[in-house]
Amino acid sequence: MEPASFDGLPIDVLIVEDDPIIALDFEDRILGFGVKTVRCAGGVAQALMMIDQRAPDFALLDVGLVREKSFAVAERLEALKVPFAFVTGYGGDRVDAAFAERPRLPKPCSSEALLAVMQRFARR
Repeated sequence: MEPASFDGLPIDVLIVEDDPIIALDFEDRILGFGVKTVRCAGGVAQALMMIDQRAPDFALLDVGLVREKSFAVAERLEALKVPFAFVTGYGGDRVDAAFAERPRLPKPCSSEALLAVMQRFARR
């Protein structure tokens, strides 16, 4: 696995988001920061398959996906020691207590906040 880029950004980011417009927005912004690879998954099964194929350096997880929550993805990332942040339009009470200390971004979030969380928590 390649290390994070010289500016502290990850090389490979996984976005788990069920709304394609929001996923594209995140993807465009993250690529604009200079991240080399951004992959998007619309659900838990797809995200787990992508992680099994290649673990990302960082992940953004929408908490509430269609008919499911992203906590199984969070558990897999945690087991692999891959940093991640939750992105949610809900309050903090919607995040499982096991992940209470994980960074959270509101939806929508500013590009500055997104960049800051990636620089702070990306795998080095």
